[in-house]
Amino acid sequence: MIVASMLFMEQMDGTVLTTALPTMARTFGVDVAQTAVALTSYMLSLAIFIPASGPMADRFGGRRVLQCAIAVFMAGSLLCSVAPGLWPLAAARMLQGMGGAMMVPVGRLVILQNVPKSALIGVMFWMMLPATLGPMIGPVVGGVLTTYLSWRWIFYINMPVGLAAIVLTRIFIPQVRAPEIVPFDLRGTALSGAGLAALMLGIELSSHGQISLPEMLVLCGAGLLGLVAYARHARHVAHPVLDLSLWRVMTFRVSVCAGLFSRLATGAIGFLLPSFLQLEFGLSAASSGALTFVAPLGALLVRVLAVRVYRQWGFRNILALNGAVLPAACLFLAMVGADWPLWILVVMMLLLGMSQALQFTGYNTIAYADMPTQRMSAATSFYSTAQQMSLSLGICVSAGVLSLSRMAFSTPATGDPTASTFSAAFVTMGILAAPASILLARLSPRAGAEISGHTQTRNATPPNYNKN
Repeated sequence: MIVASMLFMEQMDGTVLTTALPTMARTFGVDVAQTAVALTSYMLSLAIFIPASGPMADRFGGRRVLQCAIAVFMAGSLLCSVAPGLWPLAAARMLQGMGGAMMVPVGRLVILQNVPKSALIGVMFWMMLPATLGPMIGPVVGGVLTTYLSWRWIFYINMPVGLAAIVLTRIFIPQVRAPEIVPFDLRGTALSGAGLAALMLGIELSSHGQISLPEMLVLCGAGLLGLVAYARHARHVAHPVLDLSLWRVMTFRVSVCAGLFSRLATGAIGFLLPSFLQLEFGLSAASSGALTFVAPLGALLVRVLAVRVYRQWGFRNILALNGAVLPAACLFLAMVGADWPLWILVVMMLLLGMSQALQFTGYNTIAYADMPTQRMSAATSFYSTAQQMSLSLGICVSAGVLSLSRMAFSTPATGDPTASTFSAAFVTMGILAAPASILLARLSPRAGAEISGHTQTRNATPPNYNKN
C-alpha cells in the first residue's frame, strides 16, 4: 500500500493541472494550448530519468532512493507553487518529474521481485488501483482547488503527503541492494536522455507553433540520431540502461506497442476533456473535474471483477476486444455538442473508466508474464519509460491538432474555439488508438495463462500419443 500510494501521488500530479489550464493561461497571459508544456515537461522528465531508476536502486538500495526521490519531488512542488511564469513552472515541473521518475519503477520493482507470477494479477490489481485513480482524481482536485482557492494550492498539498511518505518509507521499506553491483551505464543514460529530450521538445514546441518547421525537424532529427546512437551503444554494453534485448519477449513487446497506442489517446483525453467541458459547455473548473470523476467510479466497479474476467477468457480475448472501446469513446466525444445533456457524458465516462481499468490492469500484468525474475529490474525501467513517453506524446499530438484546428474552426471575431476545434483532436486520437486491438489479437490464446489461470478448452490440439 505504501508503493501504491507513491504511484497515486506521482500519477495524480501528471493530470492534476488539466482543469486548471484555462485559469493558468489567464494568469500567465498565454493560450490554453500553450499551457500543455506544464504537463509535458513533467512527463518528459519522467521519461528521461526513469531508465536510471533501476541501476540507482540496485546500487544505493530501494529505501534510500525512494526517500531522496520524494524529497526532490517535494522541492519541485514548492518551486511550482511560486513560479512567476509558464516556463519557470515548466522547469520546476521537470524537477518534480526527476523525483517521480525514481518513485515509480523502484516501487514497482519491489513488488515484481517478491511476488510469484501466479499471484501477480491480484497483487497488481491492488497496486494499480490507486495509480489508476490518481489521473482520474487529479482533475477533480485541481478543479476544486482552482475554483475555491488558487491553482498554486495544487502544489501545496504535496508537502504533507510527501513528508508522511518519507517517514513511512523509513519505517517499512527495507534497505535492499542487488547482490551484484554492475557498472552504471553513464554514456547510455546520456544518449537516451538527450535523444528522448530533443525528440519530445521538438514535438512539444511545434505543437504550439512556437518554432518553425525547419527548427522542429532539426530537434526531432537530433533526437532520433541520439536514440540511434544509443541503440548502437547498447549492443556493445553488458548492462545497458535500457535493455533492447527485452524486445524479444513476445508478451512484453506487444504490451509496450499496444499500450503505446492506447496511452496516446488516454493522455490526450485527460488533456482535452476538462478544457472542452469548460470552453464548450461553460462549466467551472470544479464542475468539469467533478464530471470526469465519474470515471474512477467505473474503475472501482470493474476492478473487483478483473481477476475473474481474465481467468475466464484470457488476456488476449479481453485485451483485443476491450481495446476497441477507447477509439470508439474518442469518436463519440467528437460528436458531442453543447446542446447535448450532460448525463450522456456521465454514462460515457463511467463506461470508459471501466474499460480503461480493465485494459491497463492487463497491460501492466502481461508485460511481465514471460519475463525472467533476474531481468525484472531492466524490464521495469524500459516499460515505465515507454509508458511515460506514450502519455507525453498523446498530450503533444492532441495539443498540436487542437492548435491547428483552432486556426481553421475558431470564431472569426473572438478566436474562441468551437465544437469542431475539439472534434478534430478527438477524431485524430481515436484513429491513433485503433491499432492497439490489432496488435493484441496477435497474442497467443495462452499468453499469460500462468498469471491469469486461464485454460484454453476449445479447439485444443489433442495429445499425440504416438510421439516417441
